[in-house]
Amino acid sequence: MISKLIAAIKKTNAPIVVGLDPMLDYVPSFIREAAFAECGETLEGAAEAIWVFNKGLIDATYDLIPAVKPQIAMYEQFGIPGLTAYKKTVDYAKSRGLVVIGDIKRGDIGSTSGAYATGHIGRVQVGSQSYAPFDADMITVNPYMGSDAVNPFIKVCNEFDKGLFILVKTSNPSSGEFQDRLVDGTPVYELVADMVNKWGAACPDPAPEACGYTNVGAVVGATYPEMGKRLRELMPGAFILVPGYGAQGGKGKDLTGFFDDNGLGAIVNSSRGIIAAWKKAEYASFGEGGYADAARAAVLDMREDIGRALG
Repeated sequence: MISKLIAAIKKTNAPIVVGLDPMLDYVPSFIREAAFAECGETLEGAAEAIWVFNKGLIDATYDLIPAVKPQIAMYEQFGIPGLTAYKKTVDYAKSRGLVVIGDIKRGDIGSTSGAYATGHIGRVQVGSQSYAPFDADMITVNPYMGSDAVNPFIKVCNEFDKGLFILVKTSNPSSGEFQDRLVDGTPVYELVADMVNKWGAACPDPAPEACGYTNVGAVVGATYPEMGKRLRELMPGAFILVPGYGAQGGKGKDLTGFFDDNGLGAIVNSSRGIIAAWKKAEYASFGEGGYADAARAAVLDMREDIGRALG
């Protein structure tokens, strides 16, 4: 799977993933009003609004980017209708040729992780039939419970050619409360990085296009560039998903250490900075009706910023 993502990054020349993390106040009023007119001010109406919003964003950016990353909590808040919107978003993005990273951050005891893996990147058997319930290409995984929590995901990845991004050093301000703690002089995030190497060895992508990267990557926040540089050295076979660009303060100049010498090895996420670009002063001229064009302009600006930093 990582070979597919790398090929898409090379094709678009954009190591960018758009985070499809919709809140209702990001959705232009004309979309909300139409959805509420059809479905009422209900969970179904909210889900319809975010689905229409997402479709417009995908249509406006699919030719510029390799991947999207829907954060499932933004859909779960609307209950079952929201999960339906999540599934429609995943399927539509894939129909447009995009790699889909399901930002689910799951991880539990073995049987539970196995069920999460089946539901999100595998197939479930129902009598004589099998189904891919959500069918993302890659997902984020929380390793806090250790190998018991991660190995079931690796098993499904190997069976269906899927990929993982393991939380290593996250972008949020309080991440250091646990992740920076020292164990025998070594930060916890470096200990997790060592495990990512081991998990990656058990989950290779043999395609030449993988460029030596495995199907087990890492999440490392753009807000910690020095740690990112160190973790790039410690995890030579792990592609890095980099959140924290834009709204959380990360800039292109902060990202160089996340990439390898060939300009590969990382994909940078922006969510609010793109999907709510129409609400920002620099894109205000697009207006509500041009929200998707504003998102496209924000992607182009982000691509230029990263490209300038990488030279």
